Amino acid sequence: MGSEKEKMLNGELYDADVPELLAERERARKLARRYNRTTSDDAETQRNLLEELFGSLGDECYVEPPFRCDYGYNIHVGENFYANFDCVMLDECRVEVGRNCMLGPSVHIYTATHPLDADERISGQEYANPVTVGENVWIGGQAVLNPGVTVGDNAVVASGAIVTEDVPENVVVQGNPATVVKDLEADD
Repeated sequence: MGSEKEKMLNGELYDADVPELLAERERARKLARRYNRTTSDDAETQRNLLEELFGSLGDECYVEPPFRCDYGYNIHVGENFYANFDCVMLDECRVEVGRNCMLGPSVHIYTATHPLDADERISGQEYANPVTVGENVWIGGQAVLNPGVTVGDNAVVASGAIVTEDVPENVVVQGNPATVVKDLEADD
């Protein structure tokens, strides 16, 4: 059967209000608040806090404060990662971001979701699905990546796009829901 945390990480229905998960979310919020009070001239403190907060962090990574997340330890970013102001990652499941990725301001990445059935939803049970972003991806400001999506290598997600399905490699997507508007390989 497993603990509520194990259920959460495995994408099963779980109760988020158990003491272990409440404490882990509070830990992440405290670290994020400390991070959000840092200034750009304190790169060492910023790096140390991100290393403590994230599951893994590549070289040459920078996150503009403010930043918010639920757990932190489910976030894994590759080298040369940049997130602009007001990024939010609801990381109940793994958020994997490859090398050389840029997130515009107010990008939101959600792994958390809730049952469609009203009675299940009212019960407080929830679940999560991982989000994966390939390498060399640019996600424009105020874009949203929904639970369970994968964004392929070299893709561009336009500002304001709502990604509800997987994004292929080497394309530009835009809109709500996001659809392919340009094949980047066709331009070679």
